[in-house]
Amino acid sequence: MVGPNGEQVGIVRIEDALRLAVEADLDLVEVAPMAKPPVCKLMDFGKFKYEAALKERESRRNQTHTVIKEMKLRPKIDQHDYETKKGHVERFLKAGDKVKITIMFRGREQSRPELGLRLLAKLADDVTELGFVEATPKQDGRNMIMVLAPHRKKSDVAKARPATAQLADETGLAEVETA
Repeated sequence: MVGPNGEQVGIVRIEDALRLAVEADLDLVEVAPMAKPPVCKLMDFGKFKYEAALKERESRRNQTHTVIKEMKLRPKIDQHDYETKKGHVERFLKAGDKVKITIMFRGREQSRPELGLRLLAKLADDVTELGFVEATPKQDGRNMIMVLAPHRKKSDVAKARPATAQLADETGLAEVETA
């Protein structure tokens, strides 16, 4: 048993521990039930639950939320359409999101998977400064899938942006330059 101030009391019978808890106007909380013998502590249980909730909230705040954006292409995509889609992929990678590229094959296009591989390799090569290939291209039925991941994490991207840009995004107002 551990006392209310963190001092080791030693091995105590349950009845004695409960009596000590009542005398001190505290709760007897089992801290490590799997230990031999189980470890209990005299403490205020409401305060214990509150501190545990604070720790959980803090750990949740430090977690990064991974978002996977998807971009769909066709093997015979026009050059202008390819450039537009590539621009979207670049924007997603700059924002710190992963991008799943899907090439959809129809009809006889399925017999030519090398067209899809060539297109995915070209796209990966075009965005090498922003991201890298996390999952290599693989055929999945009528589709071919590849995943691109940014070089920087989403949290790093948010830190690198100036505070005025973040404020403008949060308020919905654009930054205005004064001459």
